[in-house]
Amino acid sequence: MALSRVLHLYAASVAALLLFSWVNFIQSPSDVFGPVALLEPTPSAARDFGGVASDAPLAVLRPRSAADVAQLLTALSSAATPRAAVAARGAGHSLHGQAQARDGIVVETRALPRAVDVVADGGVPYADVGGGAMWAEVLEECLKAGLAPVSWTDYLYLTVGGTLSNGGISGQAFKHGPQISNVLQLEVVTGTCSIFLPPCLALKSYFFVAIVEEESSEDTVRWVRTFYDSFRTFTEDQELLVSMPELVDYVEGFVVLDKQSLHSSSISFPAEVNFSPDFDSGRKVYYCIEFAVHDFQQQGGSPADHVVELVSARLSYLRPHVYSVEVSYFDFLNRVRMEEESLRSRGLWDVPHPWLNVFVPKHGVERFKDLLMDTISPGEFEGPILVYPLLTDRWSGNTSAVVPSTPDGVMYIFSVLRSTDPARCDSACVEVIMEQHRRLADEACRDGGGIGAKQYLARQQSPAHWLEHFGSSWDRFVARKAQFDPMHVLGPGQGIFPKTDSASSI
Repeated sequence: MALSRVLHLYAASVAALLLFSWVNFIQSPSDVFGPVALLEPTPSAARDFGGVASDAPLAVLRPRSAADVAQLLTALSSAATPRAAVAARGAGHSLHGQAQARDGIVVETRALPRAVDVVADGGVPYADVGGGAMWAEVLEECLKAGLAPVSWTDYLYLTVGGTLSNGGISGQAFKHGPQISNVLQLEVVTGTCSIFLPPCLALKSYFFVAIVEEESSEDTVRWVRTFYDSFRTFTEDQELLVSMPELVDYVEGFVVLDKQSLHSSSISFPAEVNFSPDFDSGRKVYYCIEFAVHDFQQQGGSPADHVVELVSARLSYLRPHVYSVEVSYFDFLNRVRMEEESLRSRGLWDVPHPWLNVFVPKHGVERFKDLLMDTISPGEFEGPILVYPLLTDRWSGNTSAVVPSTPDGVMYIFSVLRSTDPARCDSACVEVIMEQHRRLADEACRDGGGIGAKQYLARQQSPAHWLEHFGSSWDRFVARKAQFDPMHVLGPGQGIFPKTDSASSI
């Protein structure tokens, strides 16, 4: 007991040094919180994929376990004020500085153990996964056991903790819900220094290890694309597809702006696409649906090829423009990797990405599409614009994710995934794009005459915007913050709560 008390007091004294004498502390990275060493910050700790925000921390923690994080937070909570804020950083794919901590501490979760323990004996198969593991690593380990998680993100080189803290969506979400809805259990470290197993929470206010539900996987996927010149027909066919979860396993769609857009979207699709529409007549744009049927889902039923024929026959695409190819399960899930390599080769990966992601209720999709297209010049736009339906009943009301209220239970994700070329778009140009996005989001999300949309993966402009975003869920969210992070230590990059020295100020 005496030794424990000495260690605790030592940790508290180091915390005081950290908080009141940063410069001296950083010059001695061997100083520790008990056994937990804080290191000098790296440039990456002040950067993210969005490339539009940069707030440097004063220290970095590379934890070896959740207990290391808990010990850090214990030291901070034991110290005199002011307290340093703490942010979790995984693969660094936040868009607006959400994983940054100005003058605080960034916890690099990739340093956590990345072991993926797959359990397939008895009951529901699952994987026990560290929050710092990437989904690509999870997939590789699970496939060795003939299993895979049921819900994914399009890009696999993101951390488990990063995507679960935001929800995590891809074309499987209509069927299985977002990734966070497929987690059986979480180990969480909160701002009160506790490690416990909570209901699923979001918005990066926690550090966790996940136990993810899985399903059997086999070798191949039948991957299909169909093309449209009518937005309404495009969305009607998507809704038809998501109404057939017993046959279809994945549904997404995207806007085809011009020839470059068509070429970029075809990089990962390993089949020849003989679609050469007229893009020059009155700014005409086209649309593409892609859906997939997994062979392993058809065990005991029709072969995947036959299912694709049956499903395609019910669609109203521009005939004869349906294209189908068989690929391995891994290659299908890892399809965005080829697009990443293409962007890297063109110098368009490590550039600002002023993205916009919005959940739009079904009744507002055409209006939102029109508002969005008014902000886009096809010849100057680089990147995909994804549009596909999700079902609101697949989202747990117990998370902090906010989805639109829609009586028919259908919403669409609009993801404007732009890469800016520094040779053509400087920082002022990027700010113009972001301002366009802010105005568009305000119009779509505002109370009253708006569409009733909700932003996804966004950092809101002000506390008033956050209050409007959460709506009736705000009081519950504030109560959870008061319970689990009363000093507002965690997640400063979200910009929701100012840091405080007293729980009573919430």
